[in-house]
Amino acid sequence: MRKIIILLFLFLYIFKINGQNTSSDSLINKNNIRLRYKSLIIPTVLIGYGVFGLENHTIKLLNKSTQNELAEHIDSKLTIDDFSQYVPFLSVYGLNAIGIKGQNNFKDITIILGIAYIIMGGTVNILKGTGNVERPDATSKNSFPSGHTATAFMGAEFLYQEYKDVSIWFGVAGYLMATGTGMFRMYNNRHWLTDVAAGAGIGILSTKIAYKIHPLIKRTIFKNKENTNGIVMPFYNGREFGLNLSMTF
Repeated sequence: MRKIIILLFLFLYIFKINGQNTSSDSLINKNNIRLRYKSLIIPTVLIGYGVFGLENHTIKLLNKSTQNELAEHIDSKLTIDDFSQYVPFLSVYGLNAIGIKGQNNFKDITIILGIAYIIMGGTVNILKGTGNVERPDATSKNSFPSGHTATAFMGAEFLYQEYKDVSIWFGVAGYLMATGTGMFRMYNNRHWLTDVAAGAGIGILSTKIAYKIHPLIKRTIFKNKENTNGIVMPFYNGREFGLNLSMTF
């Protein structure tokens, strides 16, 4: 529990430093998003609830009562969450493909998504390896946090940031899909409510950080590389789903 709190504190502290020291560069990204601290309230509360629930007796009881309530209505598992987690961020590429442009071009959205996925995936995997939370179905002890939910909410925030100036409904649709993914993780008896809440917060915050540091990453790594190409594709190896991100520059 203590290790998880320390890791999440460092995660938020690093973001605070980046938020204070990273300046905008209109020559690099004229649509640079300046984060306001009030925009961090929701992801911070979600992560805090998930972490607090690891040891809080009342929240643990709520976890179990939620799962028991779901169990009463479960006839069979629906594995739609294995696919729905990718829908929000793939929608950004789909909208670009049919000519509905967002804030950034293909090169920039691929860089942003790559940054967000590295932050989100790294954080989730470290916490899963550090924690010892048993899944509701008792198959393993890496339940906290929900990686599927983190991926879905990372994508939902990504979709929202890219298309909020085009139509707010793109973001709403993304967040509805992400919420559904989290609910199905509980419905399929794979995660507790606290796992889903923390995963959602990590996903949202990872994308916010990615947009904040994107100008710096672009300036230092992708400078003068205008011919950057990339592809983002989900994969399935017969046992688990994942994401392949390939870039050439």
